[in-house]
Amino acid sequence: MQIEALAAAAREARRRAYCPYSRYAVGAALLSADGEIFTGCNIENATQGPGICAERTALYKAVSEGVREFAAIAVAGGPADGPEDPGCAPCGVCRQALAEFCRPDLVVILAGPEGCRVYTLGEIFPFAFRLEK
Repeated sequence: MQIEALAAAAREARRRAYCPYSRYAVGAALLSADGEIFTGCNIENATQGPGICAERTALYKAVSEGVREFAAIAVAGGPADGPEDPGCAPCGVCRQALAEFCRPDLVVILAGPEGCRVYTLGEIFPFAFRLEK
């Protein structure tokens, strides 16, 4: 797996974020087990509820295409007109959505201006609700 290539795809997706309310742009790149990359960005709405995070956008694109096995996800975020935030990680809702379709050993890459930090889904979400498979 190319960590930097996946991080670059997340950074590119971040450029397409629609975030006029929070002004916080996030991009995600989800790598399927067979090597396909699905990207997503956050998309906000004036009423907040209909908005969606970058990670779930990428995940739902993949699932809607029939993909159900994943190897890694990269996340890049920060102020829309500023540098990346090294602490941009999936929110709780996104962690639970990832846990629905991904094993605890999913690689989670947090892309920051000084490089990438790498974790597993199990490390960042140790007590996920899961359907036993």
